[in-house]
Amino acid sequence: MSAPDNIHEIMLTAPVIPVLVVDDPADARPMAEALVAGGLKVLEVTLRTDAAIEVIKRMNLVPGAIVGAGTVTNQKDLDAALSAGAEFIVSPGLTEPLGKAAIRSGVPFLPGIATAGELMAGLDMGLTHFKFFPAMANGGIPALKALAAPFAQCRFCPTGGITAETAPDWLALKEVLCVGGSWVAPKGASREEIEKLASEAAAMAR
Repeated sequence: MSAPDNIHEIMLTAPVIPVLVVDDPADARPMAEALVAGGLKVLEVTLRTDAAIEVIKRMNLVPGAIVGAGTVTNQKDLDAALSAGAEFIVSPGLTEPLGKAAIRSGVPFLPGIATAGELMAGLDMGLTHFKFFPAMANGGIPALKALAAPFAQCRFCPTGGITAETAPDWLALKEVLCVGGSWVAPKGASREEIEKLASEAAAMAR
């Protein structure tokens, strides 16, 4: 399956984007198959482990999966992720070198922001879709509502500290297209458990 060619469509694919930290490449395909079977097709593989690039390659083999790279912080990370077949890029923050490199590459890009200044820097680059990160540590829903108010053209994917219990409250905000969360694929969970958690997350209303 070819991925949507813009970040807006990717964010609308499912209400929850799993944020995945995978240590063993052998876990990649079964995990992706379980998430996709549960209805979560957009998968963010964080570059926090030595296995991450191989994990992206293996998850890309799963029919229906739209596999991206998270925790991309510089051009080297970006190049490695794109070489592995990442179909979208997520960063924890936004720097001018990374932003310009991602835009040049044409890959759907979701940069992290926490302040109005960072958001305005993104707007100056032509970006309108952002990851609000870390969501809970930055003040939660009241903070995002206040931040988003002057920027009606912007849409968000809050990530960081969001749970199955709190996700619906975030998704109720008109500015929020989806949320990122690690709860759908907890460490040590079975394939059946992951598929069940994914199914519950996919059913969340926006």
